[in-house]
Amino acid sequence: MKFDMHCHTKEGSLDGKIPVEEYILALRKKGIQGMLISDHNSYNGYRAWKRELKDRKYRDFVVLKGIEYDTIDAGHILVVMPEEVKLKILELRGLPVQFLIEIVHKNGGILGPAHPCGEKYLSILNTRKHRNQLAVMGQFDFLEGFNACEGEESNARAMEIAADYCLPAFGGSDAHKPDCVGLGYTEFAEAITCEGDLIGLVKRKGAQACSCGGEYYTHTTKERIGRANDILVQSFWFYNRLGSMARHRKRLLELKKMYIRLK
Repeated sequence: MKFDMHCHTKEGSLDGKIPVEEYILALRKKGIQGMLISDHNSYNGYRAWKRELKDRKYRDFVVLKGIEYDTIDAGHILVVMPEEVKLKILELRGLPVQFLIEIVHKNGGILGPAHPCGEKYLSILNTRKHRNQLAVMGQFDFLEGFNACEGEESNARAMEIAADYCLPAFGGSDAHKPDCVGLGYTEFAEAITCEGDLIGLVKRKGAQACSCGGEYYTHTTKERIGRANDILVQSFWFYNRLGSMARHRKRLLELKKMYIRLK
């Protein structure tokens, strides 16, 4: 089965331009059979699909619930939880990656870095704490090996790391605009109908769970504005820091609740 494993929707991401139904229609036209909704720190795109479309339309198309979580120290991490698990803390940006890994694994989920060799601050191997520090990679369940909005060098390095750590390599478009939808894909070795199927496959088959590939998107913001993109990336770093600080109290409350439940 072929999936786009990195999808941003208008309903769930501030910078998303594609309504979830439009996303589904575009992927089906390209022969892709499923998607992972991975909005930034939000499940609102998935909620919109569940509220408006699930069991009503496109029953031949699989929609999985995921999230692209903004850590405080390791950039963007893709997270997939079992369908019955609901964790508010995953919508509160700013956890350190080690906390995130522990929370996800204790609750039966899987996680891996998005575009691990990509932009400064946004990608784990281009952050101050984890630059060229590969040890943490062994704690992940997968990584993103092909991202349509990254360059060839970035993706090639990601695939090398996946091979070194025997990790499944997911592929996705990372689309925020319609003309990027479906450019990246993951082909799974078995049928996937729900989050549990995906989690089970990744845990059982490891690097043999899937293959990935696609085409490169050539109209990214970085391509269009050149060196000015550095200013944009720096602005995101400040935005992420401020967002993390603003949610500090809520994160602490959720962590306390989780500690009581898991104790």
